[in-house]
Amino acid sequence: MIEAQIEQDLKSAMLARDTEKVSTLRGIKSTFLYSKVAAGTRDSQLSDDEAIKLMQKEAKKRQESADLYIQGGEQARADKELSEKKIIDAYLPSKLSESELEKIIGEVMSSNSDANLGQIIGEVKAKTAVALTGRHSKDSKG
Repeated sequence: MIEAQIEQDLKSAMLARDTEKVSTLRGIKSTFLYSKVAAGTRDSQLSDDEAIKLMQKEAKKRQESADLYIQGGEQARADKELSEKKIIDAYLPSKLSESELEKIIGEVMSSNSDANLGQIIGEVKAKTAVALTGRHSKDSKG
């Protein structure tokens, strides 16, 4: 489970005195806790899908903040946001390549020639989720 892995990596980062990683992982744990409290499931762990969705939102926030800092001429702050995003991205599944995505879309289109666009999009989303299962970029964590 991703949540347990983050907890373990947080402890390792604390022992290694990696303040940036500690800060980022504490922020992620806090996001998880807020989500669980809001759902009334504080004492249970998030599923990997839920954790991934929350971390994707956090990574997107970091990217948007970095973009705004760059526009404002604050490169140091942008670098900090991008560094945190890189830590978060290490826990997310790797993205499909353009050719992999085109292949999935082609398969769905050929098998659903009479379906409406909504059905096609739904099936593409389902197939890409299956294709990404197990493709976590764990070797990039550090």
